[in-house]
Amino acid sequence: MPPTIYPTGTTIYDPEKCWNGYTLYQSTLHQPNSNGAVLVDMNGNVVNRWRGLDGMPNKMLPGGYVLGSSGVRNAKYGFQDMLDLVQVDWDGNIVWKFDRYERIKDPYQKARWMLRQHHDFQREGNPVGYYVPGMDPLVDSGRMLILCHKTLREPKISDTLLLDDTIIEVSRDGKITWEWICSQHFDEMGFDEEAKNAMYRNPYAMMTGGKWGDWMHMNSMSTLGPNQWHDGGDERFHPDNIIWDGRQTNITAIIDRKTGKIVWRLGPDYNATEELRKIGWIIGQHHAHLIPRGLPGEGNLLLFDNGGQAGYGAPNPGAPTGVGYARRDNSRVLEINPVTLEVVNQYPPRGPGMAFGSGLLYSNFVSSAQRLPNGNTLITEGGSGRFLEVTAENETVWEYVNPYQNKRMKANIVYRAYRYPYDWVPQVEKPKETAVPRTDNTRFRVPGTVTKRPQKVTIVKN
Repeated sequence: MPPTIYPTGTTIYDPEKCWNGYTLYQSTLHQPNSNGAVLVDMNGNVVNRWRGLDGMPNKMLPGGYVLGSSGVRNAKYGFQDMLDLVQVDWDGNIVWKFDRYERIKDPYQKARWMLRQHHDFQREGNPVGYYVPGMDPLVDSGRMLILCHKTLREPKISDTLLLDDTIIEVSRDGKITWEWICSQHFDEMGFDEEAKNAMYRNPYAMMTGGKWGDWMHMNSMSTLGPNQWHDGGDERFHPDNIIWDGRQTNITAIIDRKTGKIVWRLGPDYNATEELRKIGWIIGQHHAHLIPRGLPGEGNLLLFDNGGQAGYGAPNPGAPTGVGYARRDNSRVLEINPVTLEVVNQYPPRGPGMAFGSGLLYSNFVSSAQRLPNGNTLITEGGSGRFLEVTAENETVWEYVNPYQNKRMKANIVYRAYRYPYDWVPQVEKPKETAVPRTDNTRFRVPGTVTKRPQKVTIVKN
């Protein structure tokens, strides 16, 4: 059992080495009347809090606007279905809203329009939802790409009712102009017969209490944006194409925006080629995206490789049914050249006896990674509610622990956090930046306890 009392807020901060700004995150995901979206400065001071604003995730727009949701569907009738997407101003007033994807009548409730959004969305103008120099998301106009759910049957996958993933494009005036349905591309995903058999028997229905098969569980989706690969003539990397990843299948893929076909794929079998074996198994990953142009590492694939358990395959001692086929009890953040599949960097770094890093980082669900303009990476270790800013040399220069606990989950988990520049928030003055040196844990005590000098004992050998 982890400690019940531990430091929260900013625990490490080196202003000279950080890319300083505000950090936005959802403090208590899917909790009614919650603390909602929270914006903190580098010293952990709360700059603003949008109480009751849910978000999977929350994202900021220039001018102090925040995107999120007014709430989540009752889990008895839907799994991680957000009711809508809303844009709120600094004071929490809704200035834009969309929910008209599916009209639903849940038991004991009035029929209503519902978006069923989950895990990701992107506003036109920015491919990834975090700060990129010269690529500001549009505030008062622009299309939205939204990751949603749709409940359907697909006998190729399973005879279980499926909770499928869809991507829709919505115009500013609320018209759906494009839709992509994940299950329609099942044959393009490279599953072998053993994986198909395991999936057919159980398409991760346990994630939803046995009600629906959450077979893919896409958790990120973004456009590629301008990139060197397309400039060099590789049409797979057209700026309008969309990259996504599926937690349950260990797949990261790019789809052609015009045809919907999968034109690039990583996984599901990491033993298939020598290049994949060098990467090692990517398991249950989150937030896979191409680093946008204008940021260090532009064009490379960045993702949080969770570990834990995921994938489908032949039954083995750790996965008797073949579901949760691959397992590993640590996480790593990977930066990969998507053409050569060379691992450019990883955190924690590889070392003797640690081909996959170490227990320095572990969250078997949620989590993310953002490339910052100075080359640092902001990492959300979501299961523990911890954020890290690490340099290219893997030095931790900022650490923050979410102080808010989700009462239902009894944990301070965070789905995803983002860093934004000070000038996106004109409502407040730039905060003072005060260094927070690393605490010596051998001397730190909770106030009120007594720290005594240990007695000096000498070992005498006869």
